[in-house]
Amino acid sequence: MHIHDFIRRMPKVELHVHLEGSIQPATLLHLAERNHVSLPAQTVEDLRTWYQFSDFNHFIEVYLAICSCIRSADDLELIATEFIKDRAAQNIRYSEVIYTPFTHLPHIPLDDQLSAINQARQKGFAKYGVRISMAPDISREMRPIEDSQMIARWAIKNRDNGISSLGLGGPEVDNPPELFTETFKIAREAGFPATPHAGETMGPVSIWGAIRSLNAVRIGHGVRCLEDASLVEYLKKTQIPLEVCPSSNVCLKVVPSLAEHPLPRLLEAGLFVTINSDDPPMFNTDLTQEYLRITDQFNFSVTQIKQFVFNAIQVSLQSEAEKQVLKKEFTDQFDILQK
Repeated sequence: MHIHDFIRRMPKVELHVHLEGSIQPATLLHLAERNHVSLPAQTVEDLRTWYQFSDFNHFIEVYLAICSCIRSADDLELIATEFIKDRAAQNIRYSEVIYTPFTHLPHIPLDDQLSAINQARQKGFAKYGVRISMAPDISREMRPIEDSQMIARWAIKNRDNGISSLGLGGPEVDNPPELFTETFKIAREAGFPATPHAGETMGPVSIWGAIRSLNAVRIGHGVRCLEDASLVEYLKKTQIPLEVCPSSNVCLKVVPSLAEHPLPRLLEAGLFVTINSDDPPMFNTDLTQEYLRITDQFNFSVTQIKQFVFNAIQVSLQSEAEKQVLKKEFTDQFDILQK
């Protein structure tokens, strides 16, 4: 079997993908019409063009417009349902899904948000056998800080109701992790995992802040760690995982091109890496495409691709029993595909 066919058919796990950033243009158009929201384009094709990434400010513009079209619990259930259907199509068996609850709070109470998503989760598992858990994140631009503490307490309260971690997203520039030390202290004291973004549009100082101030168990992106040898050594020693999103890094101009992406150097340095898609339609990708692109660019073998998948299982926030079940299922499916 050609490695491309293997990648398309293999079971997968994803740890860094945004729910709102996964909405396809056709669905966004439907939501805009349903909720009487004006968008810069009125057809699916024009929306696809508008979606195409140009720069970080445009990315934020698109992301905020998407969120403005989500006005009800039914909207959240719809996008979660379609997200899970896409998971099934890619054979992504488990995902930890980032979403930003505070953005939707003007229209949908927190508990109603989670109830809607959980409806989709349960139906998706029954129909496809696909599991997702949610990783609500806090925007770095959130003020007052006390609002972020409300989100933290809510997430912790729902740790057995579909929520697996607390994240930190949004623009890194001028919004260091240290601003949210007290918020993530609430999570740390509750033994609740932190999975913040860091080391994307800012360098090593942001990653150090996520580790020291937020007690990060994984780093969303983290690719700029290579700018600090002491940080690389620390990450190698501790094996804090990096959630690497290659196409996103290229689009956001974190790196000039895929050919110049630091992924091979991260691996050569002995760092723990998982592969992810971030905001798939915005970056013209999905998890399957990410694996295909890095394989073609860096000539990865089937063995290396399988290791990325097992890495994601290993550092997911499932129970150990759930991880063992997935490892056995994936091993069996890999063996079948390789025969």
